[in-house]
Amino acid sequence: MKKMLIVVDMLKDFVEDGGALYFEGGAAIVEAVRERIEAHRALGDDSYIVYVCDAHLEDDKEFEKWPPHAVKGTDGAQVVAALAPQAGENVMEKTRYSGWFNTNMSIITSLEMPEEVEVVGVCTGICVMDTVAGFANRDIPTVIHKDAVADFDVDRHEMCLKRMKEVYGTQLI
Repeated sequence: MKKMLIVVDMLKDFVEDGGALYFEGGAAIVEAVRERIEAHRALGDDSYIVYVCDAHLEDDKEFEKWPPHAVKGTDGAQVVAALAPQAGENVMEKTRYSGWFNTNMSIITSLEMPEEVEVVGVCTGICVMDTVAGFANRDIPTVIHKDAVADFDVDRHEMCLKRMKEVYGTQLI
């Protein structure tokens, strides 16, 4: 079975102390995310890994809702060292919550044709859920390891896991 792993926004601004939108929950999942990356790397050609990363312009409209973060080209927009992409792993920049909006996710998915997609990262109720919705809307099954996703808000995290399971059919492990 061909699989795909989507690593969402595991960036210094979210998961390293001092980052613009740092929160402890993001830092707490780094090891679980690393384990999921290693599991997919061990599958070789049977899995394809995509890092989906915020890369905002300095005047991004999103900064009307959130403090400036993950500005393209800054240190805060870099994947944390513990999860650094390897050669052959796709790093895709995004400017909105969904990994599908104005990215080449549909091209990658068409080329790789995954039968199952696992999504890890931050934030559960924002970029993770919006990216999972894109797969659900294309009838591609999704999986989430609950220890490999986190949100600023624990209640939203739980509600969104439930929503992804009930509405999108996401398998929660």
